[in-house]
Amino acid sequence: MKKALLSILTVLLASVVLLSACSKNQNAGETTAVESAATASNSATSDSAGYDPYAVENRYDIPEEMFQKRSGVGYGTLLKDVSYYSTVAGDDKQVNILLPAGYDENQTYPVTYVYHGFGGDHNTHIDTDSYLVLLYGNMLHDGTAVPQILVGMDMYTDQLADKESKTDEELRFIYDKAIEETGVDLMPFIEANYPVNKGRENTAIAGMSEGGAKSLCTGFQWLDKFGYIGAFAPDTGVIPTEYYKGTFWNTPVFEEFPQPTAENMPYYLYMTVGSEDPWNIDCTLYYRDVLNEMGVKNQTDYVEGYGHDADFWGQCFYNFLAKVFQQ
Repeated sequence: MKKALLSILTVLLASVVLLSACSKNQNAGETTAVESAATASNSATSDSAGYDPYAVENRYDIPEEMFQKRSGVGYGTLLKDVSYYSTVAGDDKQVNILLPAGYDENQTYPVTYVYHGFGGDHNTHIDTDSYLVLLYGNMLHDGTAVPQILVGMDMYTDQLADKESKTDEELRFIYDKAIEETGVDLMPFIEANYPVNKGRENTAIAGMSEGGAKSLCTGFQWLDKFGYIGAFAPDTGVIPTEYYKGTFWNTPVFEEFPQPTAENMPYYLYMTVGSEDPWNIDCTLYYRDVLNEMGVKNQTDYVEGYGHDADFWGQCFYNFLAKVFQQ
């Protein structure tokens, strides 16, 4: 009898152990499934979100070789002094247009518009063997930039015959007219005559110094047209500041930055200034602080060792071209 009871108890105990083991294995299987689902979900979210330019730190160690001509690299086709009529200027204006290496007129391309600094013109950055043309050609060859059309603009927006007689103060306010002219005259001309993809997701604007200020103004004036904005050591005169107050440099285009909506928030807004810049550190960082308070995402760099010159502009353009249109 005792033996029979002992046998029954042994069987029952074995059953309990077996059921417990099965239960643990089942729960372990459920946990693994949940972790896999979470991983898949995170992966899908990451893939659907696409490229995030803000997640990539900008570089300021680009070697000189990136701005020099290489053997076996194509640098595209430069169309110089292309003329179009500007209703805002009341006269013809000129641009330089760079078509990328491998250009196919049966394809369409995004477009980046480039402003010069004070006293420059459409030849300043985009010209035969200029640093920006060579940089872009090398980046495109290396696969670090997207095929696109570059347009070198002239901010002078008035009667061309009178240009040489203008004072700096007159030029400042003539340059301001380029903000409207770019959207009203230049962009329609480019879109009508060259195979560019329309829409803010395919359109960028960048500039340095006074051109950086005008890039901010143009980008925010036309938030529905420009998805990417680059302002390299931008001058005062975008919004009211305390810097150079009482001078024509400080006369603001906007009383405040236009507030972007969820639909027209820039895909990438990049500002930067060097620690050795003699003029525009304070106003660049002030623009950053105002935009941050507005909730406008931006990537603003304060870079040690750089001044207000072409060495710095080259570094800035590398970062901008490496990020625009990548999604």
